[in-house]
Amino acid sequence: MKYFFLIILFFSYVQLVQGQTESPLENVVITTKKKKTQVSTNKKGELHVNVSPKDVLKFKAKGVVHYSDFGASGDGKTDDLDAIAATHAFANQYGLKVKADEGATYYIGGKERTAIIQTDTDFGTASFLIDDTEVENNKASIFLVSSSLQPFKLEGISSLKKNQEKIDVSLPTSCLITVTNSNQKHYIRYGLNQDNGSTQTDIFVVDKNGNVDLDAPIIWDFDQITDVTALPLDEVTLTISGGRFTTIANKAESKYNYYSRNIMIKRSNVVLDGLEHRIIGEGDHGAPYGGFITVRDCAYIMVKNCILTGHKTYSTIGSAGKPVSMGTYDILVNRALNVSFVNCSQTNDINDKTYWGIQSSNYSKNLVYDNCTFSRFDAHKGVANASIKNSTLGHMGINAIGSGLLTVENTTIQGRNLINLRSDYGSTWQGDIVIRNCVFVPEGGKLTSASLIGGSYSGQHDFGYTCYMPEQITIENLHIDDSNHPEDYLGPAIFKDFNEEMTDDSYQEKFPYIITNEIFLRNVTTASGKDLIISSNPFMFKDVKVSTY
Repeated sequence: MKYFFLIILFFSYVQLVQGQTESPLENVVITTKKKKTQVSTNKKGELHVNVSPKDVLKFKAKGVVHYSDFGASGDGKTDDLDAIAATHAFANQYGLKVKADEGATYYIGGKERTAIIQTDTDFGTASFLIDDTEVENNKASIFLVSSSLQPFKLEGISSLKKNQEKIDVSLPTSCLITVTNSNQKHYIRYGLNQDNGSTQTDIFVVDKNGNVDLDAPIIWDFDQITDVTALPLDEVTLTISGGRFTTIANKAESKYNYYSRNIMIKRSNVVLDGLEHRIIGEGDHGAPYGGFITVRDCAYIMVKNCILTGHKTYSTIGSAGKPVSMGTYDILVNRALNVSFVNCSQTNDINDKTYWGIQSSNYSKNLVYDNCTFSRFDAHKGVANASIKNSTLGHMGINAIGSGLLTVENTTIQGRNLINLRSDYGSTWQGDIVIRNCVFVPEGGKLTSASLIGGSYSGQHDFGYTCYMPEQITIENLHIDDSNHPEDYLGPAIFKDFNEEMTDDSYQEKFPYIITNEIFLRNVTTASGKDLIISSNPFMFKDVKVSTY
């Protein structure tokens, strides 16, 4: 029996030597020729990885590969990105785990190269120094967490209805569906960063029979559809853990030229655990960042036990021709469903206004903060359902537009408002808001007149959709620390004055705002001892019913 095993092993070895298989992955070519294991690049910048047949057998037997196996020095000076990319390419082909070398420091220079992660990866205690001072392509991710499953186009779907429960398709497995109508514009932005809007977009999950997951429902009516893409969902969870990442900040001109030298997650069912990201070298100018952790076109993502960093705020001239502060982020969620941040925090002071709010999102559903300490939560181009619980939010607070249920529980908010409905997208929330067991410290305790729900709406701008205030607002067990207030303070307002010009029936809205129906209040206390008022503009909210229970 012993000799039989040796014979099988021998012939496996011979097959590897003679086969000299090549497997292209992105811009990586892998061979198993009878040479030493080495990594090189050709004139086109393609990465060539040769792994000796002996090493192939060794790595497969161990089930794991290290960056040093492919030539990474880990000395903090030598650019190790080629070796890192080669390690992952080989691991992806053979289904092996990847582990960074303990105590190593991997320097990553400005070369355009992306390491593709498709297997479990443990960055461990290793450090990664990402130098953004001179880069070939500031849009190229350092790591891309991707699926081996390929998206495909769907045919025969010409329209959709909001809350539609089923689409007429038969699929090989559950898929993430992205639908667009290029003939309809939404999110026609107003203000200093005004624009002409974005293509109507929706994203949702269906099973193989076309049944829509109603926890993340279809939120728009599509009169016509110009593109439908299906991406099969990975069923096995991929885990990425550890790692101490430091970005040497770019020195580029302060204008909207977003850097994406990041970890991009574009695969469903991923857990990112225990990563740290810091930033050094920020000066008096620089281009903004699009998110060191970016989650895009995927579902069921958990980011936990991570420490991140807010970026310094720089200014530029906006599309309206006036100076504007540029949004710059360490977290970005775009076109993604069921994304949770659990037990995460940031390195810098959440109330330091020299640093921009740490997170942004667009076209996403079911976003969760749980036990997080961040400078803000934000939803630009809509979120359907969001939950913030057991958390502390700093100077930029909660900024959102969207639909469904927005829940804030067991959380301390230190922003200008408890919840700000973004005025640049119409201060719209089509659904309900629940605030329970929270503490609101307006402006972090600075002198101010408190208002719980902030926003503004003139009724003169077309955002591409009807704008709504929350249909129903429930506030239970809320303490408002409004002890630092001006002398003429009347008490905390439930609503900020959304339109100072709307003081009687003579004001006409071209695009009418759908006002809140009812507010339920229970056990709302104030440090000032003053009672809640509806608004400093009571006319606008005269028909809102306020009930205590």
